[in-house]
Amino acid sequence: MTNDALILEAMLFASGAPVPAAMLSMAMGLSVKVVRELLQSMAQTYQLERRGFSLIGVNDAYQLRTNSIYYDDIKKLVAAPVRRSLTQSALETLSIIAYKQPVTRLEIEEIRGVNADHAVNRLLEYNLITEVGRLDGPGRPLLFGTTDEFLRYFGMSVINELPRLEELSDTSVPTKTDEAEQMPIE
Repeated sequence: MTNDALILEAMLFASGAPVPAAMLSMAMGLSVKVVRELLQSMAQTYQLERRGFSLIGVNDAYQLRTNSIYYDDIKKLVAAPVRRSLTQSALETLSIIAYKQPVTRLEIEEIRGVNADHAVNRLLEYNLITEVGRLDGPGRPLLFGTTDEFLRYFGMSVINELPRLEELSDTSVPTKTDEAEQMPIE
């Protein structure tokens, strides 16, 4: 492809919406006729090379779009579950895993005091945690740790960016034991 064609491709990609040939012509400093010829050549090249995108023109406005021959493949991505916000239970479980990793489900349940199956399964589904091995002990339970997706989700580059537990002590939530001690006895 020529340099002008590459520039047109970049403009169409950046636009995301249909762009009239006249506007492309003005931006490129080329005649409308030359721009249309370049666009036609680009469309043919994309089709011959079976690229992931194609070039369409409607009412003399042009746009890049995904190539329809890859519809079934694209559908798999679009149909993937959307990451939802995390429940309190999932956040508590994720915090335990992040700070204690590698950690077993039993250790999580001992800290939380409740069954962690649902939260662990949801975190696995969201790819925020992963199985990192097995404990050398009776039953060889699975060990869990955080993933790169966990780091991206919370805007970190490395796990060492987690705040230290001592820093969080001022903002900690009272435990059930603390709440029970604060409840008036009648």
